[in-house]
Amino acid sequence: MFETLFKALGEPTRLKIIKLLAARDLCVCDLEEIMQISQPRISQHLKVLKYAGLVKERKDGQRSICSLNTVLLDNTMSEFMAYIVKPLEDTPELAEEYSRMPTIDGEACMKKLCKTAL
Repeated sequence: MFETLFKALGEPTRLKIIKLLAARDLCVCDLEEIMQISQPRISQHLKVLKYAGLVKERKDGQRSICSLNTVLLDNTMSEFMAYIVKPLEDTPELAEEYSRMPTIDGEACMKKLCKTAL
């Protein structure tokens, strides 16, 4: 879930679209004019943002009006913060990594530094 959302946000043009939609709902034509990029490029970015659930779209006659899905964004950020503060030992998808943590004491970095210096 987080991967899709953060991947969608990992592109500067999509971040700009998100920021514009945070200010107000806009149609595709508005975004095209504001951003000075082609309609196909705007549509491709919107497709990624809609797939991630960040943007909602509604029809108004011939126009497609886009809006920011603030509910999903708020919920996802809350869930992400809960994931970050959750203890490693309670995170099943990190069980293997967690099992190796007690054995790490900085020696791995020292070994790599020594190899690099040679």
